[in-house]
Amino acid sequence: MVVELPTDIDARGVPSAKSCGSGIGRRRCFHRMLTEILSSDSELEVVGAAADPFIAREKIIALKPDVVTLDVEMPRMDGLTFLEKLMRSHPLPVLMVSSLTERGCETTLRALELGAIDFVTKPKVDMASGTVQLAEEMIRSTDRVICIGASTGGTEAIAEVLDGFPADAPGTVIVQHMPGGFTKSFAKRLDGQCRIRVKEANDGDRILPGHALLASGGYHMAVIRSGASYCVRVGMGEPVNRHRPSVDVLFKSAAKYLGGNAVGVLLTGMGNDGAHGLLAMKQAGANTIAQDEATCVVFGMPREAIALGAAKEITPLNRIAHQALQSTRR
Repeated sequence: MVVELPTDIDARGVPSAKSCGSGIGRRRCFHRMLTEILSSDSELEVVGAAADPFIAREKIIALKPDVVTLDVEMPRMDGLTFLEKLMRSHPLPVLMVSSLTERGCETTLRALELGAIDFVTKPKVDMASGTVQLAEEMIRSTDRVICIGASTGGTEAIAEVLDGFPADAPGTVIVQHMPGGFTKSFAKRLDGQCRIRVKEANDGDRILPGHALLASGGYHMAVIRSGASYCVRVGMGEPVNRHRPSVDVLFKSAAKYLGGNAVGVLLTGMGNDGAHGLLAMKQAGANTIAQDEATCVVFGMPREAIALGAAKEITPLNRIAHQALQSTRR
């Protein structure tokens, strides 16, 4: 079930069908078409619509929807304020829909930080065709995460991969074998040269579009699901494959919690850490990529993964960013 929160509805309680002109008329038309699109899917039922957040709160309590679509621009209370209140009192999956929620802008990031599971952008020019495109985006899961593991030679390999990501790249989590004390500086260097934001991971950090989390030296990092979103768990634990952080710990958690919504990338490195985790990701439905021998500083980790049949694709370093991004759009 879905409850939609449009900017305006008519006296019958359904979105107005007035002209799709500028301003209020365009918003009315958009929400009418959004309701029609959602209702056209046999697996979705629009159980209610609300003119403002105060009415929405009562309808959410009464109708108990599975998902809410929420506009940033609403009368009496803006969408972000309502989202924050909703997540405190009645948390449930919320999809932001607005001309303001474009990837990389502060509004979008704030909505994701407050608990929205994702967002789609209102079409700006052709309302009819644009809304059809919106429907296709809503059907496809967008909680995609790119998981990267590396060891010897990995610092420059990771930098090259991240340098190929646009500012709106899927959320990315990275394990690089590196001692404690070095990862914060490495993350800062990457943050300064890439279009995405990069930081050393803290326990509980959310995995957000346009952001990469780097495992701290001396600490394992795993992906977990927290409500309707993904975040990371950071902790000591015993070394795995003689490493902490371990790529296998990250990849196996991705297999468990992300399944087919993940892409696994195993880069240059010595040993076999990450090989079995990449296989687990493949078996869980993720696309899996191993760096090819010609571009590796040390071919050990990718070679072990390839020998296990864990890599769906074997790719030179300069093509891995493109390949990973393409995989998230399939």
